[in-house]
Amino acid sequence: MAAHPSSGPAQFVTGDLGAHVRRMSFAGGVGLLAIFFVDLADLYFISLLGQQELAAAVGFAAAILFFTASISIGLAIAVGSLAARALGAGDSTRAREIASAAMAASSVTAAVAALIVWLLLPELVALVGAKGETARLAVAYLEIVTPSLPIMNAMMAGGALLRAHGAANASMMTTLVAAAANAVLDPLLIFGLGPIPALGLEGAAIASVGARMAGAAVALWIILRRFGGFAPIRRAALASDLRAIFAIAIPAILTNIATPIGAAYLTRVIAAYGDDAVAGYAIVSRITPVAFALVFSLSGAIGPIVGQNYGARAFDRMRAALTEALKFLLIYVVLMSLALFLLRDVIAEQFGAAAAGREMLLWFCGPVSLFFFFNGALFAANASFNNLGRPLISTIANWGRHTLGTMPLASLGAAWFGAPGAMLGQGLGGVIFAIVAIGLAYRLVDQREAAAERPEETPPPLWRWPNWPHGSPRA
Repeated sequence: MAAHPSSGPAQFVTGDLGAHVRRMSFAGGVGLLAIFFVDLADLYFISLLGQQELAAAVGFAAAILFFTASISIGLAIAVGSLAARALGAGDSTRAREIASAAMAASSVTAAVAALIVWLLLPELVALVGAKGETARLAVAYLEIVTPSLPIMNAMMAGGALLRAHGAANASMMTTLVAAAANAVLDPLLIFGLGPIPALGLEGAAIASVGARMAGAAVALWIILRRFGGFAPIRRAALASDLRAIFAIAIPAILTNIATPIGAAYLTRVIAAYGDDAVAGYAIVSRITPVAFALVFSLSGAIGPIVGQNYGARAFDRMRAALTEALKFLLIYVVLMSLALFLLRDVIAEQFGAAAAGREMLLWFCGPVSLFFFFNGALFAANASFNNLGRPLISTIANWGRHTLGTMPLASLGAAWFGAPGAMLGQGLGGVIFAIVAIGLAYRLVDQREAAAERPEETPPPLWRWPNWPHGSPRA
């Protein structure tokens, strides 16, 4: 089967790596920023209803939705990683075959996961600390949103496939369309208009489902129009394709599940200080991805770059890509943290945060936001592990960060400084895990290069610390 003419060559195996990192990060960041900004506006609209339990319910629901999103993210990582490697090796037909098998397998997996979560919603909401009316509202919200997990999976997997092709703007378009749909539906369904009744919290949930449907439709349409769609699934190759997909997807899902588990534990710690503190943390949870959209997009940006260059065996470029990502992170996080600090009082006033909630916001807009450099470094390292065929390392790193690096220090920070101290403890706990992970990412590139140059020899152990600095990219 011939490659579709629009597929084009791998884009990341040549050219300025810093420019590639910035272009992919900004394109992904704009799309994420649009979605996260709408989420923030969603919370703002709900706060206008004047019922504190509604904002708290959204905070509790966010912890559960983070869990379900992690499943789709893990599945999307598999399709993006395998497609990028095939494209880097110059095999666009193979990339389309992998995409077909991955989309089918991930859709079934997402549907099963959605059913399990939906059946266990009351128990899951109670597990993160919601009680009484707040718990009832959180369950009502989640009952509407959770069944749309397979739709969100299609949107995320489609976006990952577009990024694997280097189509940053096309991937961004899927999230922009989803955000636009949410922005229109949110006020319409929350407050009502003409014959449309005001649905409040349930309206916000329905708007989220509509946004997912719009984003998935755009992603699949672009894949079909520009990149030849999906190759037929070959029965003879299906078993091996599924092994390759789930060899990455299962560790990636486990990796991403660690994040909402850490967030759920943090929510539970904060819940001990009342609904005001939880509402404040819900606002922080919405501000965080808006302020640090480029940090969150870095994983999706660096992964295809590393994957394509791994397929092309351009090891110097892989090391240089990691270095460029860290430089980009440092500059961005410092500048954004400074902006948050200068605007901290304005942000607190706009959301009408009370007492404990206001204190949470002021702490976040101070020292806590600086820790996002280490979050981003861990994202970049994990993306490298996934694309270099060692996703289990990212699983270990992320679980360590969100258990040993979160739970004891968040509890200790809360004991010393109250609810804001829980956020500070979580940030401090991530530092050591990020440093170790990024070091191992460089080391894994060294190991892969040694194996490629001397396949008859046993590669050096991954756990030996790398020799920094590494060389510059190939000409």
